[in-house]
Amino acid sequence: MATAAAAAGDGTRRKRGRGGKGPNSDLSRTLTDCTRRGDAAAAMAAFDAAVSGPDAAPDLRLAAHQYNQLLHLLASADRAAFPAHPAAAARRVFAHMLGVGAPPSEATITSLARVVAAADAEGADEAFGLVSTMREKYGLAPRLRSYSPVLAAFRRAGEAGKAYAVEAHMAASAVSPEEPELAALLEVSAKAGDADKVYEYMHKLRRAVGCVKEETAEVLEAWFRSEKAATAGKMDWDACQVKDAIVANGGGCHQLGWLQSGPWMVQRVKVGAEGECGGCGCRLASVDIDMEETQKFADSISGLALERETKANFSQFQEWLEAHKEYEAIVDGANIALYQQNFAEGGFSLVQLDAVVTELRDRYNGKWPLVILHNKRIAKLMETASNRHLIETWRANGALYTSPSGSNDDWYWLYAAIGLNCLLVTNDEMRDHIFELLGSSSFFYKWKQRHRVKYTFNKGKAVLVLPPPYSSEIQESETGSWHVPIEEKSGDERARTWLCIGRTDLTKPPCEPLVANRVAQDLSPSEASNGAGQRQPEEQAAPVTGKRKDRD
Repeated sequence: MATAAAAAGDGTRRKRGRGGKGPNSDLSRTLTDCTRRGDAAAAMAAFDAAVSGPDAAPDLRLAAHQYNQLLHLLASADRAAFPAHPAAAARRVFAHMLGVGAPPSEATITSLARVVAAADAEGADEAFGLVSTMREKYGLAPRLRSYSPVLAAFRRAGEAGKAYAVEAHMAASAVSPEEPELAALLEVSAKAGDADKVYEYMHKLRRAVGCVKEETAEVLEAWFRSEKAATAGKMDWDACQVKDAIVANGGGCHQLGWLQSGPWMVQRVKVGAEGECGGCGCRLASVDIDMEETQKFADSISGLALERETKANFSQFQEWLEAHKEYEAIVDGANIALYQQNFAEGGFSLVQLDAVVTELRDRYNGKWPLVILHNKRIAKLMETASNRHLIETWRANGALYTSPSGSNDDWYWLYAAIGLNCLLVTNDEMRDHIFELLGSSSFFYKWKQRHRVKYTFNKGKAVLVLPPPYSSEIQESETGSWHVPIEEKSGDERARTWLCIGRTDLTKPPCEPLVANRVAQDLSPSEASNGAGQRQPEEQAAPVTGKRKDRD
């Protein structure tokens, strides 16, 4: 009898599994089927019957992923299918989970927060409480997706103060908002008429994204057409301070607050090939990373290189570079000499390298660039008289630095270009460096777009592809106007729509973009006489061969 009773009890609590029987396995199959169909109401009916119906098993415990399945279904459920809001059902699921001792995960709390935040104002507060205490209660780190539904709820409710509290908690948790979250913060600030907060979030948006989505553009349009926006700003400011701030910030913004006052005119415009706005006529800037970011970037590269290279060798190079700061361009010698040399007679083409050096000297009134080459390359090249003469000429003019045996020359040319804040001639995409830059990767793309010069050859002559004449990112001018690029799915820069935003009674004329970090509109002293034909879109550059690493 005891054995039979035990068997019967065991059958009641039999674990789920393929072909298994009992309430747990039945519920498991039902949940899987409902998840496939997206039927939250049927899933909850099965759950409620299993845990509180006449045939309920008192000790029923689901797997963690099944609780998460239920909560995820409820988060995206059709409210019409529930007599009450799905939040009530989600609370029951979570309470059962805690009651049987099943540990919640970040996904559990996030899904629950998403459901309850959508219920009502009290639900939004409850959701924030869940997210803000998940670390303290359960040892879980909140993620961006944890905060997003809470911010969206406070956005809908127009609760600016609570939205700011969410952002503050995000910052304390080292979670950075992205465009959807910043759009929510912008809109709630705009509706609250908080001009200072709108300004703050516009600059956070500028740093976080390149081009904005249509929804974000509409939020900005609504703000600038509001009465509160018309009264925000000052009529008197220090023009020199504004210009200095733009240069210090890398161009494209001053971050000193709203300038001027009065109604704004918001237009949707196109931008010309050289960066001329089709609305106000202002020429957009080519934006660089700011001075602080440049120094952090250089320090990051230096730290990584010193870890991976022989410390004495790289330290010696840094000291040498500190004493030779006059270069306007750094040349990745191996990348150029090996360009399209993957054929039978191909090799290390010093002729190609010399063509690039010659073109750079022509552009910089005879000034020599710095060529970085690995010493094993030099040893081989010196065996030929013509090569030897060329190398000796470069050395005599301080145009050559050879990286030592056992080193990776990439660290040398990358550090030199960043440390001297000058142009870098290479077709290397530098993807390896991006992955190793750790925290610096956030502004690496901007630096590369601004400083890298690609190249190709036409009948033996080097053709340099200069950085684009303007940057497709949010820009703030020295007169207080704004230009905001909108996402263009085709990828065609000519088709991109911009928001041109300026005061209707603007009296100060639009200015030329300011030179930022020494590398701006004067990329080539001879460019004015050569015309714009030398500058080509990046996507039209000739294909490049794979990049190798010089290491003995």
